[in-house]
Amino acid sequence: MAVAGSSTSETPARLLQGIAEASLAEDSPLTPATPKQRGLSEGIQLYARISMVGEGTYGKVYKARNKETGQIVALKRMRIDLEREGFPITAMREIRLLRQLQHPNITRVLDVVPEPGSAVYVVMEYMDYDLSGLINHPQWSPDPAQVKSLMQQLLEGLGFMHERGILHRDIKGSNLLVNQQGQVKYVDFGLARSFHHAHMQELTNRVITLWYRPPELLLGTTLYGPEVDIWSLGCVVLELFLKKPAFQGQNDIDQLEQIFKLLGTPADDVWDKFRKLPWACYMTPATRYENRLRAALSARATTSAIDLICWMLGLDPSTRPSAQRCIEHRFFRESPAPRPPTSFPVAGDWHEYESKAERRKRKKAVRQQPA
Repeated sequence: MAVAGSSTSETPARLLQGIAEASLAEDSPLTPATPKQRGLSEGIQLYARISMVGEGTYGKVYKARNKETGQIVALKRMRIDLEREGFPITAMREIRLLRQLQHPNITRVLDVVPEPGSAVYVVMEYMDYDLSGLINHPQWSPDPAQVKSLMQQLLEGLGFMHERGILHRDIKGSNLLVNQQGQVKYVDFGLARSFHHAHMQELTNRVITLWYRPPELLLGTTLYGPEVDIWSLGCVVLELFLKKPAFQGQNDIDQLEQIFKLLGTPADDVWDKFRKLPWACYMTPATRYENRLRAALSARATTSAIDLICWMLGLDPSTRPSAQRCIEHRFFRESPAPRPPTSFPVAGDWHEYESKAERRKRKKAVRQQPA
């Protein structure tokens, strides 16, 4: 099988068919969306596209219907160039990880089908919303029990990943999908990697979307583990309470400044650790800030919720809790009990894609108004 940068005498069509078959040869069973036998061109023809619900560097995501079963699914189109580069290793890694990670809070792969010569479609269960789109919707205000449910589900899904030695490395609202039953699931494992529980290994620091990237990665570390995902999820949880991303830096230096403005300048013992990191010499804080996080949340969250968020957003990565320790926090034992959100501001789809389109539409309307 060809991977990125390799050469092969096989035709692209044969390789695509082999990739689809290999991806389905995992231990999870076939679903109603997965015919046992089909030709190369037949696979994608089984699905009728309804609308586009996402777009990124990987390609596009469509809402579609299985013509045989009527099931609504998500089609993630992965662009490839087998003639020049082989099959992208990140795409293969994502497909295999999703086939292996069977959990209620991780999206399921139903099928993998080739598009002759140009792409592979990963067929996944369809989710009506993503957290980024919901948070940005002015009419979505989940109550404390619903926020607690979302937090608990996210921690359970992340704990499952980490127990199996997988880092997600791109946790953000648009990669957290929600269905109409209030179930939330992780998606997009293109940057995911395995890690060793016993010892840290060298990994790239150019991962995690900037607004959700922890300070140690901003300072250039290449030795890290589950604590980077805990930081990213802490940012998402904070966003649920603030109704906006807390750290909106324009670049790495500005992002670190935004973090320090809210969480305070690191204590001397923490900064002594940071000074050993590759890029610390370029990012030494010029101003000393006090921690304002508790004040920012005091009217929006309980004391125990604030304690948990502060723990997850520890500037020193060694002090951040595991996902399991977060689940055991007293916040989840207090009233109210977790209750999944089942009421949403829109009846149809609402993801970051639709949210951005709506904002562009409103801005255009304002610009076109007569002076």
